[in-house]
Amino acid sequence: MGRTEENQGTAVPSLMPQQQQNPLEQLQSKFKEVENGFRAWLAKQSLPVEAAAVTTTGAAQGAAIGALMGTLTNDVSSSLPTPQASMNPQAMASFKQAQALSGGPLVQARNFAVMTGVNAGISCVMKRLRGKEDVQSSMAAAFGSGAMFSLVSGMGGPNQAANAVTSGLFFALVQGGLFQLGQKFSQPPVEDVNYSRTKSMLNSLGLQNYEKNFKNGLLTDSTLPLLTDSALRDVKIPPGPRLLILDRIQRDPTLREKQGRRG
Repeated sequence: MGRTEENQGTAVPSLMPQQQQNPLEQLQSKFKEVENGFRAWLAKQSLPVEAAAVTTTGAAQGAAIGALMGTLTNDVSSSLPTPQASMNPQAMASFKQAQALSGGPLVQARNFAVMTGVNAGISCVMKRLRGKEDVQSSMAAAFGSGAMFSLVSGMGGPNQAANAVTSGLFFALVQGGLFQLGQKFSQPPVEDVNYSRTKSMLNSLGLQNYEKNFKNGLLTDSTLPLLTDSALRDVKIPPGPRLLILDRIQRDPTLREKQGRRG
């Protein structure tokens, strides 16, 4: 009887359904593995092979995005009026730009495939040659993609070469600005070494909101042993936090030692 109960007890866990992984998490994990494997393969290839693979991948992604955009716009280019031969060159160029930006799925897929493919290829070559990815490389890739987009989409009009250069410069300036902006926000803020101990003390007291008061009053780490109630009042710190700060300074052995030496 005891063995039967024991066997039944051990069989219960096997009858319970096992917890399955989320299908979305499985898909993301599989995609990450494929992406890492592709990058590892690229790192071992020569520059021409890597550039060709990156350009093809970028073009495929751009084509998918362009086709989706062309589907959503429902090919509004068909509703545009037929250009007349008497149009002046500037009007004809504007009409060509409207056609390029309002084409159907195939037109947009072609335009975006060229733009993203050229951008990815130039970025790959510049990164391999320069050994880093900086604003110059980003702007060079943007210039190439902008110029090629202008040529393949027909936005250049009669002066295709000049307009291609203009489009490339515009793309480069925009991309350079976005790159600099991204670098600025991606880098962690530089901590001021003159307020490192002050910041640590305020955080331990839960008074980190008053860090700006210390900085506004130039109360650096070197002034901590000299702090008085009037000095804290001058930087507009309320009475309660002032008492906590002065008490912490009095209890700090290193500060007491400095005060003793000064005495």
